Order: sequence, then structure tokens, then C-alpha cells
Amino acid sequence: MSMIIRADLHIHGRYSMATSKKMVPEVIAAQAQLKGLHLVGTGDAFHKGWLKLIEDSTEEVADGVYSIKEDKRLETDPDLPSTNQKPLLILTGEVEDVKRVHHLLILPSLEAAHQIRGKLRGNLESDGRPKVRMSGREIQEIAHENGCLMGPSHAFTPWTSLYKEYDSIYECYSYKPDFLELGLSADSDMADRIEELNNIPFLTNSDAHSPWPHRLGREFNEIEINRIDYPSLEDAIKDLKIKSNYGFDPRMGKYYLTACTKCYQLIPVKKALEMKMKCPCGGTIKKGVDYRIEELATWDQPHHPPHRPPYIHILPLAEVISLVHGKGVTTVFVQKIWRKMLQLFGDEISVLINAPLEELQELDPKMAPVIRSFRDGTLKMQPGGGGRYGKLVLEPEKAEANTQSPSRSTETNTLDEYFK
Repeated sequence: MSMIIRADLHIHGRYSMATSKKMVPEVIAAQAQLKGLHLVGTGDAFHKGWLKLIEDSTEEVADGVYSIKEDKRLETDPDLPSTNQKPLLILTGEVEDVKRVHHLLILPSLEAAHQIRGKLRGNLESDGRPKVRMSGREIQEIAHENGCLMGPSHAFTPWTSLYKEYDSIYECYSYKPDFLELGLSADSDMADRIEELNNIPFLTNSDAHSPWPHRLGREFNEIEINRIDYPSLEDAIKDLKIKSNYGFDPRMGKYYLTACTKCYQLIPVKKALEMKMKCPCGGTIKKGVDYRIEELATWDQPHHPPHRPPYIHILPLAEVISLVHGKGVTTVFVQKIWRKMLQLFGDEISVLINAPLEELQELDPKMAPVIRSFRDGTLKMQPGGGGRYGKLVLEPEKAEANTQSPSRSTETNTLDEYFK
């Protein structure tokens, strides 16, 4: 009998650069439970220290899938719901090739991780994400020799992605990758304008560098699977059984529009090229994902193949609460509301997607209309670019005293200028 699971397959552990020291297996598993995830990638499976943490704190409970050992398991808050379904971990790792293109690998076993470690050429201990002196083709060959799934990470971002470096996926790989990860600044409507991607499954993952629920699981996949183990996941991805992709509205991503990486000013692409991608402030201008896809596109509109699942926009609950109430994400005020919602509805994803609006209205009259707008796709946004995330923009009657939010007129004026 098949089941549908929620899986976030790209994160990083504590040994990766700019990653929280709390990114350890037991904390990741505990926070994944609050988020509502069933399966989480371990990340960084080629780092010796990270592998030791995994081996010390987990046990294999199915083929290629691991659970936190009973004596290592962290109890979630007793006031929050606890389910019998503890989140499971699967080995994953990201590798940077000689062209600075990032690749995501999903591994069948610890043995495969150790085997691949012995074949990667580079310093594997300097960072959780190793930088190797190898091409994408060489990494793909090693991955498949060891029974792994592999595809490009955040395929369109302007820093370390496949389409930053190449105009075709087959300039990087010898043959079709097992999947393509969209990244926070792209969705299926954007990627399905590119003909060569029509027969490739899309994944949406968080690339989380901290375990908290506004990072972990901010993008995830619903996958139909026979059981939670590596062979079933491999079959599901290859047999196109991804049922839904959940992720950011691309406008919320850090690289959606072309912008300066220093002052974050949105700059029309034509003007940016005339300026040789140098901003007057001294910063570097980075081409937005929207324009990069425009360059690569076969069609003006998306051509979704029959197997393509729906892409559903989602945002971290704590960030929505923060916006509505004008308080910081990590403040006691926001966390109190977040905890109360989980007490009532089970986990964060359920609050955002399934919780009855009338019950949300009773709990928090300010939040209910915003979640309604979130679900029906009418929330306004100030797009991100240059490395800064986009922002939600509340309607004036919803924003009330929240003066930290940009106005709708600011969003419109900025975009009118950008697209001139």
C-alpha cells in the first residue's frame, strides 16, 4: 500500500559554512517533527565529522533510512503535539565542482558515502559541502556507480548553479540527471518554459542552514512511496511519483530579480549590462533568475508535461506571524502564537494548508485573512534580488500599525522602474 510523505532532501549540517551549530541530527529530527516532515536529508554526507555524528546518533531502520537512537532522541515541547511517526533521515550531500556548480546527491547507504569519499578529489574536511577538482560529468559517473540519485542544486541561482555556468544541462552532465532542484527563486511555471527540462522531475528543498521551522522545510516535496526507504524513494523519483512541490513564491527568493548585491537596488537588465554589472555604490550586480530563465526559455508560457505535479506556494509560518504583528520572528510574542497554532492544528504545514479558517479567525483575527490570502495567491510581495529575500506586503487595513512592512505603492513603483 502506497503512502504520501513530505520530504525535504537538501539541508546542511553544522560543519558547513554559515550553518548553525545546532544543526545536528537529533535537533534536525525534533524540529522536522514540528514542521510536519516525514523524511529529511542529512546533508553533508561526505564530511568525516558529520558522518561520525550520523553514525553515533542514528540507527538504520529501513534500507538506507535512519532514525535517531532512543537515547539520543530529543523530546519536543510537551505542550506541542507528539505523533508516533518520528521523522526519518536519508543520506544526502551537496558537492561543488571545479566550475563552482553545486550538485545534490541522495545516497543509498553509509557504505556508499565512504566509497564516494574515497573517489572525490579535493579537501573534504574544510567544509561540509566539499569543493572538488572534478567536473559535473565525473561526479555524476561516481554517483551512479555507487547507486546514488543526483541532479543540480538550485539550478538557476546566479552564484553556484548549473544554468549560471551553462546554457544546457547536457553541457554539464553526460546524460539526463535524476532530478533538478528548482531553488527558492524559481517554480515549475518558470522552469517549464525550458524544453529540455520537460522530462526531468523537479524537487523543491529548503537548503536549510538552521533547524528552526522558518528554515527547515520551507520548501518540501509530497512523494507517493510504497515504504520509507531508499529503494522506494529512488523508484518514486524515477517513476515520476512526486505528487506536489511546495515552495516559495519565486518573488520571495533572494535572486528573483536582477539587483545589486551590496545596496540591493533592483536594476533593469539592459541598464545593468550597460553598467557592466557594476552598481554605482560599488557592489556587483547579479542577474535575476527571472531574466536567466527568459534567456533560456523555449516558450513564452509554461508547457507542463503530463507528469508535472502542482507547485504550491508556501511560506514559513513564523515569518507570516512576524509580519502580521510587527514583531521579530524569534521573539517570545511570535513564538507564543506559533506554539498555540501547533497545539491546535498539529504541525506548521497543517496550519498553513489545512487549518479551518473559521478556527484560525477565532484564534487570531489578524492572521486568518492573511492565511486566506496566502492560500488563494493574492498576497502582495516586494520581490527579492541581489541576495536579499523578498517581503510580504500587507494591505493597509491588514497592516495596521506594522510600519516595518513596505507599502504596495513602493512595490509597484519599484517594479515599474525595474521593467522599463
